[in-house]
Amino acid sequence: MLIGLTGGIASGKSTVSAMLVKHGALLVDADQVARDVVEPGQPALLQIVDVFGQDVLNSDGSLNRKALGAIVFSDSDKLKQLEGITHPAIRASMLQKIEQYKLLSPNALIVADIPLLYETNQAHLYEGVLVVYVPEDVQVERLMQRNELTREQAIERISLQMDIEEKKARADWVIDNSASLEYTEQQVIQLIKRLGDQ
Repeated sequence: MLIGLTGGIASGKSTVSAMLVKHGALLVDADQVARDVVEPGQPALLQIVDVFGQDVLNSDGSLNRKALGAIVFSDSDKLKQLEGITHPAIRASMLQKIEQYKLLSPNALIVADIPLLYETNQAHLYEGVLVVYVPEDVQVERLMQRNELTREQAIERISLQMDIEEKKARADWVIDNSASLEYTEQQVIQLIKRLGDQ
């Protein structure tokens, strides 16, 4: 079975995906693939430099994420330009990985962790979508701590994504990650059992 996993920024998708893997799922992580496709020498990185200039590179030729983030997170048109380069490369690489998993483990639960699954209209590619949910005020607090942002910066980043309540409403399954890790893991185990029974 192939499912999509999403949620809001700082909702704990990585925590939940790690738990899914611990309990036997195979993971295709869009964030990891996103890092892979902008490695030095990759076509996507060359395109990014063409569009945004040499200032987005570190001295060793790798991508300077902080410099690029400063450009795109304050300008939605530039963010769209960046996504126009990276999203097709990420999607192609992910689909390749999924096909490999299907060949190697036809009966496995395959989970594609995609932060912008709904925003990029990919829900139809999966047999169902799992949303990792926390209320927006929890997102703001966690994002401020994790990325050392001001409240305004955290709210600005969250506002670039679809509202978490809408993601929750659209989901086939929801994992509430706003309480303890034990409670989150209980929900993960129950979900894997339910999916295995289908």
